[in-house]
Amino acid sequence: MASAFSPGSVGNVGVGFDILGHAIAGIGDIAHVRRIDEPVVRIAAIRGTVTDLPLQPERNTAGMALISLRQVAGVPFGFELSLEKGIPLGSGLGGSAASCVAALVAANALLDAPLTPEALYPCALAGEVVASGGIHGDNVGPMLLGGLVLATASRVTRVQVPAAWHAAVVHPHAVLETRRARAALQGDYALKEFVAQSANLAQVLLGCERGDADLVRAGLRDVLVEPRRAPLIAGFAAVQQAALDTGAMGASISGAGPSVFAWCETEAQARIAAEAMAAAFADAGFGSDRHLTPIAAPAAGLLP
Repeated sequence: MASAFSPGSVGNVGVGFDILGHAIAGIGDIAHVRRIDEPVVRIAAIRGTVTDLPLQPERNTAGMALISLRQVAGVPFGFELSLEKGIPLGSGLGGSAASCVAALVAANALLDAPLTPEALYPCALAGEVVASGGIHGDNVGPMLLGGLVLATASRVTRVQVPAAWHAAVVHPHAVLETRRARAALQGDYALKEFVAQSANLAQVLLGCERGDADLVRAGLRDVLVEPRRAPLIAGFAAVQQAALDTGAMGASISGAGPSVFAWCETEAQARIAAEAMAAAFADAGFGSDRHLTPIAAPAAGLLP
């Protein structure tokens, strides 16, 4: 048997809808996988913060990812999976993706010829379709590689980020279903909005690679998705402003929400931002959990 831990993630990072994300150190899901003789995937148990998930592998992100892995690796044996959920669903922290990646990393260790993280990526995408109904790698990509990752439909590329840069991620005690958050994005968009968002994404990526906080500060503003999803998150405007008032480089919605993230140049600044963001959520009537993480956080890995 093999066990693996996958961290959570900040999907989209504001300006990179469905293609940009970074791992969150400390929180995540654990998967225990063992080989079985029967050529199938079974889910034996789901424990932790969420337990009412489907046990049918085709309807479970982790189960579907392992079905895909069996096909890609061409193995004659099967897998039995148990999950320990550490990330609440509907939080915007990559909960479904974490189960998917933890299961893949554990099962991969049981192969006679393990695959690279990049080779596991298509299997992770197959699992994510179960949760969101579409193919997007902004959560599974950074979980597989660690740090900040540009994730397209066919490849994942890690983006260099200064080690000192940290994120404050604040999760209000509320649930926002991914499908509802995606429904809010329906409708038309102006060409000038795409041009502005492309410019912002370019500044963020270049700023990260150069270690130029001013470039990131200029670009970390979501003009496409955030305006449509913000009304779904009570107190969002005040939480975002609270982060910016502490000197954060930028702040936006983590994944589909309702969690909110802020990028800061140091861990100390991130801690201050997290406190201010939590206070703003409290003013809106919500308790919250605070997470501090290097933006270049570790990838998923095997447990002893």
